[in-house]
Order: sequence, then C-alpha cells, then structure tokens
Amino acid sequence: MKPTLPFALVAGLMLTTPATAFDLTDMNAEERSAFRAEIRDYLLENPEIIMEAVAVLEQRQAQQQAADDQSIVENNAEALFDDPNSWVGGNPDGDVTIVEFIDYRCGYCRRAHDEVAQLLETDGNIRMILKEFPILGADSETSSRFAIATLQLAGDETYHAVSDALMKLKPSP
Repeated sequence: MKPTLPFALVAGLMLTTPATAFDLTDMNAEERSAFRAEIRDYLLENPEIIMEAVAVLEQRQAQQQAADDQSIVENNAEALFDDPNSWVGGNPDGDVTIVEFIDYRCGYCRRAHDEVAQLLETDGNIRMILKEFPILGADSETSSRFAIATLQLAGDETYHAVSDALMKLKPSP
C-alpha cells in the first residue's frame, strides 16, 4: 500500500513547482481524498475566503458587463448619437450627450422625466436625445407613433410639448 502525502507536502509542492508540473490526476484515490478533505477543512475554518472569492467574481462580472456595454455603445454609436429621426434637445452642441429610451407608460420614465428636465435646465452643456421605445403594449406603441408623427409633421418644439404632455398624462386603469 502506497503511503499518502501529507497536506503540507502537497501544498508545498504546489507552491514550489510550476503549476503545469503538479498534476492532481497523478494522485491516487486515497491521496485525492485526503487533499480534498484538507481543502474542505481549511474552507470550513476560514469561510470568509468564500465571500472574498464571491466578491472577486462579482467584480470581474461587473467589469465584463461594463466592457460589453461599452462595446455595444461603440458598435451602435451612429444609430444612437446621429439618428436624424430622434428628437435632440438641450444644447445640440453640448459636451455631454444623454440618450434616453422612453415609453410613455413606463413608471420609471415618468418619475425621471421632471428630474431630467431640471438637469437640462441647470446644465447648459447637455445634449439630450430621446429614443421612442414602446415596450409596454399597444397603448405605448400608439403614443409613440403619435409623438413620432408630431416630430415629423410639426417639428422639434411641438414634439417636445407633446412628449412632455404624454409623460404627464394620467394612465388609464
């Protein structure tokens, strides 16, 4: 019967030899079982390590999501920032551009509406682009079509007034 390697020896091998030289598949079943038991015991004695690992994972996922979002914006920059069919308000030459996707039936859009308007009033360097994004059903689509038709037929000022009115309109039950 082959003697098992104590955990300290296995850990020492892992730290002193290149990662490619230490192959866990070379362990026999008894050695693997002892190694796993040592890892389990260590984690049970130091459970904060698990939370640290989860925090690192969450940070990596957030960084990847931010990179993915940045890539989406870069790949769609022309459609987002230079769309001739979207209303542009605030300062058309502003140094900051905000693109807002709106649905006139969206509670979050409605709550943010006055705050966004106040932001545009207080900061004269914001270029605001509204994108009609009717996702909450037929009434949303009808409102959006009406607003777009207003923009195309009556221009920016009338569209802005209609868009404001639709945002403030009390929804039907």
